[in-house]
Amino acid sequence: MTKVNVAINGFGRIGRYVFKLLQQHPKINVVAINDLMDITNLAHLLKYDSVHGKFQAEITPQPDSLLIDGKTIQIYGKQSPSKLPWKELDVDIVVECTGRFVEKKKAEGHLQAGAKRVIISAPALGDVPTVVLGVNDAILTGNEPIVSNASCTTNCLAPMVKVLEDHFGIEKGFVSTVHSYTADQNLQDAPHRDLRRARAAACSIIPTTTNAAKAVELVLPQIKGKLHAMAYRVPVPDGSLTEMNVLLKRATTKEEINKTMLEAANSSMKGYIEYTEAPLVSVDIIGNPHSCIFDASLTEANGALIKIIGWYDNESGYANRVVDLIGKISRFD
Repeated sequence: MTKVNVAINGFGRIGRYVFKLLQQHPKINVVAINDLMDITNLAHLLKYDSVHGKFQAEITPQPDSLLIDGKTIQIYGKQSPSKLPWKELDVDIVVECTGRFVEKKKAEGHLQAGAKRVIISAPALGDVPTVVLGVNDAILTGNEPIVSNASCTTNCLAPMVKVLEDHFGIEKGFVSTVHSYTADQNLQDAPHRDLRRARAAACSIIPTTTNAAKAVELVLPQIKGKLHAMAYRVPVPDGSLTEMNVLLKRATTKEEINKTMLEAANSSMKGYIEYTEAPLVSVDIIGNPHSCIFDASLTEANGALIKIIGWYDNESGYANRVVDLIGKISRFD
């Protein structure tokens, strides 16, 4: 069986988690990693993770590669994607995880270097299809050289929105995500383009922006203009939730909403929504591979006005969708 050759550009939180998942994948072969950090740091951060624990693999740094469980992974440190040897390595798909090459023109550098396809692990800018698995992946035809996997929050939010829209209809609503801090924030107070994110991440609840509502419009155009969203960054390293306060097109009950979500979790959204009635806290969902863990115990309804909450591991859940998307688009080749 011919394996799909994958390269990872950017070896941060998502890049490393995607790599760990792909190491166990029977049909995907990681051939290279590109990142500006030195190999010693790269190997150490792959092995030891403060949130997800120790990676159970034998890792040996080499001058230009990593030896992982006896397999050689080429390591590069190029700033420009177009300078990478993707053609020579016969790279089928590049997973673009730097957060820097989200514009179509910039991501095309990987294609110029010889890669066949690119998955951007972030919301993209420009004319790039955005895909949320379980929601709009039917748009894929195989003719898309570059696709965006949207954001972790969008992957949590969009499946819940689709279920509500399909079964009840949505008039309008507000969305709040309570999100773990990320590397975009500061450990101590320091300059930042967002003055709230300039503040120490572990010291405060930090209100900030999210593009999740706009991204949902890309995958569910019928929702355009109906949802508005904001984020609260909180002092936890991983594990987030999304709260929707929505006015539906008809009155309903807590029981009907939960039944609808349970049915979706067992059918059209299987693998993407997990249904739970357990009294969870954020640490309980770390490592969960689902896009959304729907917390039925927190559902509320007052006529047509409802509140629902979905948890998500903003690292694990998202990385699993990246791997699923690799599998989906590789079938076109």
